[in-house]
Order: sequence, then structure tokens, then C-alpha cells
Amino acid sequence: MRVVQVTQFGPPEDSLKVVEQPDPPSPQGDEVVVDILAFPINPADLLLVEGKYADKPPLPSPLGAEGLGRVVTAGPEANGFRPGDRVMLLGRENWCSRKTVKASTLVKLPAEGDPLQMAMLKVNPATALQMLREFVSLSPGDWVVQNAANSAVGRLLIALAKPMGLKSVNIVRRESAVPGLGALTPDAVLVDGPDLPARIREVCGDNLPKLAIDAVAGDITERMADGIADGGVVVNYGLLSGQPCTMRADQLIFRQQKLVGFWLGQSLTTMKREDVEDLYLELADLVRNGMLNVPVEATYPIEDIAMAAKHANQGGREGKILVLPNGPLGG
Repeated sequence: MRVVQVTQFGPPEDSLKVVEQPDPPSPQGDEVVVDILAFPINPADLLLVEGKYADKPPLPSPLGAEGLGRVVTAGPEANGFRPGDRVMLLGRENWCSRKTVKASTLVKLPAEGDPLQMAMLKVNPATALQMLREFVSLSPGDWVVQNAANSAVGRLLIALAKPMGLKSVNIVRRESAVPGLGALTPDAVLVDGPDLPARIREVCGDNLPKLAIDAVAGDITERMADGIADGGVVVNYGLLSGQPCTMRADQLIFRQQKLVGFWLGQSLTTMKREDVEDLYLELADLVRNGMLNVPVEATYPIEDIAMAAKHANQGGREGKILVLPNGPLGG
């Protein structure tokens, strides 16, 4: 089997290597052997490769936050899993062609639905949905404001807000990003600028957002807070600007606004197993129904992982980059 390893910290095209390892033995107990059908390359993966993530693993190191798999064989105690089942891997180190995992780290997915979209189910859709649910009690007709609206999470949040009856103000950092959101029929799209708070208020009127979702950080955090309601919550989940979040004392003290962080990995650890399964089956149904769809720009074989990671690290892409470790997908 083939495994991708980080051999040094630095540019992905110089830091990733595919190595051959023995195939895993027959599974024992509750073990399951899984072929990895597809995995996306996420910003967090690239930060790890560059040595900029929360921690640096010892090298050489496997990696990979997400993966869609198919069960090859299951141990006698791996209840509920059979060869051919399509599964999402909850664990990490998924950049490989085959691996052995515990049954408790798998979620069985429907056989139907675009496999590339299913391969991207774990991180971005769950992040968008959990941020809409965890921090503020929202009702149909309420507004939500977000930045990085043209990102994968941003596009998913627009789609997820609609069936909840929520309206979204979607902020992008350049005018050229506006047309790309048109197919999602967002309620409002604004280009960031000094007058952003006034334009948010103009869109929302007296029904100011109680929830702001921030992937950029820096001074846009402060501008978003100026455009939301007193007592509102700003949820930060990213650092695209490379700058720390900024909010003023009057926002925190006199307007009683809050700035909180969201990390999906931590959120999942607080959930019961059945709630995690329900979350991902709900999202899988939305994929099957065509309500969730993230653009894909290119797919690569695992042998071209360095090229794929370099592509994923480029700005101005029109979609996600995925790797197919076991060849083209049939559906």
C-alpha cells in the first residue's frame, strides 16, 4: 500500500513523499481494513506540511484530516460493517491507499451520492453546520453574517442557512469573487471595506445579525462586530489574514458582544457517538439531494501528491483539489 509522508517542514512540493508499505494483515476483533477512495487537501493539512499548524509531529509523519473509504474486510467484532460499505473516517492520517482502523472511528455513508462530495463531508460541511447551531439560538428570518464567503465553508454555510430559514450577509475581500457566488443565490454579498458595518446595517435593517462567522481575523473581525446586534457573538474559525482577531473594549464591555473560537475536532469530542453519526448522515442526505455541492477544480493520483498539494496551495482556485489513491472513481 502507498502512504504519503511529510519528510520535512516547508513548501508542499518539497516536503511530501509517497512510500510503499506492506498491506495491513487481516483485521482482528473490531478492526476494519479500508481502501481510501478519495481525500481532499485542506488548508489545515498544508499548514501542517509547512510546520505552521498547532503542533509539529515527529518526522517522517503521515497526515490527512479527511477521507472517503470502502470496507475491504472487517473483523468479527466490527458490528455493522461489511465489505463494500462506503465509510467516512473520523480519525486522521488518511493520505494513503489502505489502512486498518477501529470500527468506532468509521461512519457508514449511503452508497448513493457523489463520492468526491462525500470525501469532503467531515470537515467543512460539519464546521458550517455546527457554527450555525452551537453558539446562538437562531429563528427563521434571522440574519447571519460571514466573511470568506467564497471559501468552501462559506459556500456551504450559504446552502445550509437556507433550509433553516436563515438569511445570510456574505462578505468577500475582492470584487472578482462576487460573481462566483451567484449560483448559490445568496441573500446579500458585500465586498469588505471601511464602511462595511454601515452596509451590513443597511441590508439587515432593524433585524441585525446575532451571529457573525469569521475565517479571516485581523481588523475585519472588529468591522463585523460593529455591524451586528448588541449581545451578538463573533465565532472565529480561521486566520486567513495571518493577523490576530481585533475587537475593541467598548464592543466587549458596553455592547456585551462575545468573541469565541470554533475547532471542529474539539466540538466532535463533546458529542455522543450517535449524535456524531446523526450529524454526518444529515449532511450526507443533503449531498445526495444536491443541496450541498463544493466545486472541484482537479483530482490527482496519489503518486502526484506533491503536485496536488502545490495546486491546492495556490490562490485564485475555483474549487477543491482531491486525490484518488486507488484510481478513478466509478460513483
